[in-house]
Amino acid sequence: MPQKSTPATPHPAQRFTGKSAIVTGASRGIGLAIAQRLTHEGARVLITARRQEPLDAALAALGGTALAIAGRADDPDHRAEVLAAAEHHFGGLDILVNNAGINPVYGPLATADLDAARKIFEVNVFGTLAWMQAVLAHPGLQFRERRGTVVNVSSASGDVPAPGLGLYGVSKAAVSHLTRTLSMELAPDIRVNAVAPAVVKTRFASALYEGREAEVSASYPLERLGEPDDVAAAVAYLASADAAWVTGQVLTLDGGLRNAGGLG
Repeated sequence: MPQKSTPATPHPAQRFTGKSAIVTGASRGIGLAIAQRLTHEGARVLITARRQEPLDAALAALGGTALAIAGRADDPDHRAEVLAAAEHHFGGLDILVNNAGINPVYGPLATADLDAARKIFEVNVFGTLAWMQAVLAHPGLQFRERRGTVVNVSSASGDVPAPGLGLYGVSKAAVSHLTRTLSMELAPDIRVNAVAPAVVKTRFASALYEGREAEVSASYPLERLGEPDDVAAAVAYLASADAAWVTGQVLTLDGGLRNAGGLG
């Protein structure tokens, strides 16, 4: 009987030696795995998240080589502080990973709270765009001159409707289209891509599988849920020179679920 697929193993190459990166929403889960992968491959990384305590734990997991600044992803003062620190410590920026996102509501769009919808879009969509605008406008980072790369974290629910995740899915559909549009506007100097994971085993997604992981996993052709390292490996590829001819793409990471008729 064939063995099930296992999460990606760390890449032995040092693809990011001499490179610097900012990863938002990186105190745990997918964001932390991305920061770990970039660090493992030689990058200097600055991570952000809302609270300092989880960031301190993340720094310990990163071996103390990264930088961390706490703040809200949708706060312009926080963005300015992060970019100033990146300029001071790194002398520029090569990689921006927009991972910060929220989903405070679950239920149908027809009865969704519009204030909650505005907050989701403020963080997931406008926050993603604002980080990109701020990086581009910051002369000390020389992002365009260094031919920087951007990887946004979207969601498979942004492409195929998922029950109860309407607001989140619509916001991530906007992130995917924002990715494609900016890739055309910023070419040829800057590449912009995204990853779109299905259910990944994180605290953020725990309500979607907790207590019934075997049942949920059975709907995936690869017979398992995603792991943060699966997403980190894809982000590292898109951010690296291995993807030098790739821009405007939204890479679906779903263990074959969509082809099996899942998500909807």
